[in-house]
Amino acid sequence: MRASSLTHKGWIWLHPRVSSRAASTSVPLDFPSLDRKWQKIWADTKLGKFDRKKNDERGHAKYVLPMFPYPSGSLHMGHIRVYTISDVVARFNYMRGSNVIHPMGWDAFGLPAENAAIERGVDPAEWTDKNIEQMKGQLQAMNGVWDWDRELRTSDPSYYKHTQRIFLMLREAGLAYQKEALVNWDPIDQTVLANEQVDANGCSWRSGAKVEKRNLKQWFLAITKYAENLHVGLDALQKDNSWPSRVVDMQRNWLGKSETGVQFELDVMDLRSGLQRAKAGTVELYTTRLDTLNGAQFVALSLRHPIVQYHAVEDVKLQEFIDAAKNLPPDSKAGFKIQHLKVRARTFKNVGLTRWNYKSDVKFSLLPVYAAPYVLDGVGTGAVMGVPAHDSRDWAFWALHEPRKSPKFVISPEKGYPDWNKPYTEKGVMDHPTDQQARLHSDDVSKAFMRALNGLGHKAVHKTSWRLHDWLISRQRYWGAPIPIIHCSSCGAVPVPAEDLPVELPKLSPDLIHGRTGNPLEKLDDWINTSCPKCSGPAKRDTDTMDTFMDSAWYYFRFADPKNLQIPFTRSMVEKTLPVDFYIGGVEHAILHLLYARFIAKFLASHRGSKWWPLQANAIAEPFKKLVAQGMVHGKTYSDPYTGRFLKPDEVDLSNPKQPKIIATGETPNITFEKMSKSKYNGVDPATCIDKFGADVTRAHMLFAAPESEVLEWEEERIAGVTRWLHRLWRVVHRAAHINLGAAQEAQARIPGLEPNSKAQKLLQATKTTHSSVTAKLEAASGLNTVVSDLIKLTNALDIDTIGFENEVTYHTCTKALVKMVAPLVPAFAEEAWQTLHPNNTDYKSIFEYDWPNFDNVEGSASLPSTRTCVLMINGKKKFAAEIPDYDTTMPKLGRWLRKHLLEETEEGREWASKSGNAVLLSRMKDCFVGKGGNVVNLVLKNDRNVVRKLKEENV
Repeated sequence: MRASSLTHKGWIWLHPRVSSRAASTSVPLDFPSLDRKWQKIWADTKLGKFDRKKNDERGHAKYVLPMFPYPSGSLHMGHIRVYTISDVVARFNYMRGSNVIHPMGWDAFGLPAENAAIERGVDPAEWTDKNIEQMKGQLQAMNGVWDWDRELRTSDPSYYKHTQRIFLMLREAGLAYQKEALVNWDPIDQTVLANEQVDANGCSWRSGAKVEKRNLKQWFLAITKYAENLHVGLDALQKDNSWPSRVVDMQRNWLGKSETGVQFELDVMDLRSGLQRAKAGTVELYTTRLDTLNGAQFVALSLRHPIVQYHAVEDVKLQEFIDAAKNLPPDSKAGFKIQHLKVRARTFKNVGLTRWNYKSDVKFSLLPVYAAPYVLDGVGTGAVMGVPAHDSRDWAFWALHEPRKSPKFVISPEKGYPDWNKPYTEKGVMDHPTDQQARLHSDDVSKAFMRALNGLGHKAVHKTSWRLHDWLISRQRYWGAPIPIIHCSSCGAVPVPAEDLPVELPKLSPDLIHGRTGNPLEKLDDWINTSCPKCSGPAKRDTDTMDTFMDSAWYYFRFADPKNLQIPFTRSMVEKTLPVDFYIGGVEHAILHLLYARFIAKFLASHRGSKWWPLQANAIAEPFKKLVAQGMVHGKTYSDPYTGRFLKPDEVDLSNPKQPKIIATGETPNITFEKMSKSKYNGVDPATCIDKFGADVTRAHMLFAAPESEVLEWEEERIAGVTRWLHRLWRVVHRAAHINLGAAQEAQARIPGLEPNSKAQKLLQATKTTHSSVTAKLEAASGLNTVVSDLIKLTNALDIDTIGFENEVTYHTCTKALVKMVAPLVPAFAEEAWQTLHPNNTDYKSIFEYDWPNFDNVEGSASLPSTRTCVLMINGKKKFAAEIPDYDTTMPKLGRWLRKHLLEETEEGREWASKSGNAVLLSRMKDCFVGKGGNVVNLVLKNDRNVVRKLKEENV
């Protein structure tokens, strides 16, 4: 009889199937109650330190690090996903015998705390501390364990003291500098906004004000000097799939290395009346397509190019255009023609002919000059030759400003002609009107032009160009690490001496911040006014604070040496810890955070010529060995099918979840899965879910619902599947617990004399196969959803009516192994199950203090026959896969043997064959093909001649 269940006062009572040799008893299972019980035990025993009092054979603890959260006050489902994965990986590696570092901290600086202070008149520090305590409780409620002795928060002066020290080290190395820069300015909040805080309409994400562009003196870090180092490091990270390829590609694209560029000089001519075409200097142009030189029709300069800035001083209209352009979208093709300026360009004739002489086969032309917002300062030289026929941006610009002038096509496809109605941007050949034999390929044209330009004194050189810009770290806000610089009228910018760090944030009174805008530090004269460390004269503190990415760019180092009061960390402590073995976090951090963290690691590896880390001369300074970038969690979202308006939960009738209705209209709403947000009313509170189902069930469903790298579509009704699995496993545990093994017998774990194909032998084989699969996936921290499915299959194999108990040790051993394998995923349940399996143990010993299963030590397992997975298909479509004993692929009538074995001897086959309609399908079978080395059986039904012919053609 199958188990039945009933609920009474929050308890789930199971009536387990037991053999005749086991006492029939009702077993209560209450997941939330188990959570509370074992959370207390783990806290009391400090399990989260994961310290076995011995290092692994490398002398290096496993470092498992989830990206630390911003203390907003509550965890969301995305947090639950990342911290579930990290907890699983940490617990698994501990059971494998390693010491594990699994710390937790708080990315505590940031604008939300400052906004809360402005809106409510509360101290940002108090608001942050309150949120941290609340979130710590939520982290513990999800059955995660962390080493709280290593806890840190970036807003603590004992932490940002070292953030300031690293800034000064960067400045000492010439990597931190100040310059004027355009920033996004919110005129209402009186603060600088990051690009991500400006919406598509150019408005502030918070105040809704139209964002302005302002020139402010800002602090930058010269990350571009490490561009090549950062680029080369990606090759090592891509090996063995250590980092997801999509993240590596995103980093490469952000760095934007271009090795095909050429930089050269052309003369600038001033044609104003009274001047006889006087040369007014030169302009350095940059292009990645020198082969299109003959097609240049204008020169475009960035708005901050020195030539533009020089002429804007006396040209009022040009300055007005520059001011107005600050509010244009980045892809705007607006431009201002500087009427009196031209660039003297050269067009070469007869290129590729044997008689070509670049000194004589050349003619001059004067190109108009534009100030154009689409030309970026940091790309190339900030000056480009405009070739409308061969660049899409130049095409759009030219069409707007010179619509009557046709683009000049100078490169064509190797066969045929380009479409004259759009730019031809590919490489090709340069046509000769008089000699078609001299059609040079683009690469050869570029080489010829390179020689010609240098021969004529234009200083053409190959240049590597990067999309990467230096890192702007200045923020005109209060809640951040103060920049440790003192400005003196005599000495300039002077670093705060190391012994005077940290420069602490002053305490703010509520009236100074409540309802105010701008940076309150600028109003604190007592804090700003100080003395110069060099000359002791009057000076002022820098009132900017650092970008919060600076705090998170080095925190993984601090976890290795969190109590060090003098320096950020000691080399010896870091050498025992880094690199991080598993770094786990959302793919939304794939670019900026990871790039900045890699930059700081590489800087510290080379500072002053004496490395902070790593010590080995040939080691690459990459801080994160394995990156697990999990996908987002999306919520079920209801919207009106006519208006698209998002619907609140109380606007939808969910009495029949399969057929929801809009209460007001009776219409069926549109159902999608979207990123969880308040505006879409699709958020799910993890605390509610954990209270209802238990932390272990929530964790297991989070792992099972989707591959960790993909978007997880959260549907609460699907959680019942995981709940049923754990019920079955609970039943298996109690059946095994009724097997009365002597202590000596259990310790030896002997499994003697298993008959081939006996139930006991098959069960042991299934356990060994599951163990091998689960171990490999947890070692790689990949395929965690299939880890759950593997464990479910083994549970099903154990949850049978009778095993005959022909070998009780087999059943008990396999159950114990299964409970150990589920322990990292559902820890409280596993602890309770382990205790149930060992009722006579009076001294508590956590299941995590036992070793991971090892079947090399189980007598009888080494002699088990090998197996293989075989797939049954019908007309080329997979129906099921099953594990069967290995076989000789040369045996006669192999197809018939496999078909019979799959359908009659495997549980999967019997289940499939018993389903309605499948017997009829089998009766129509005409042919049976065996392929893929004997791993696929394809049954072809009658009247499917095309399928038969195709299979024969493919030699299946």
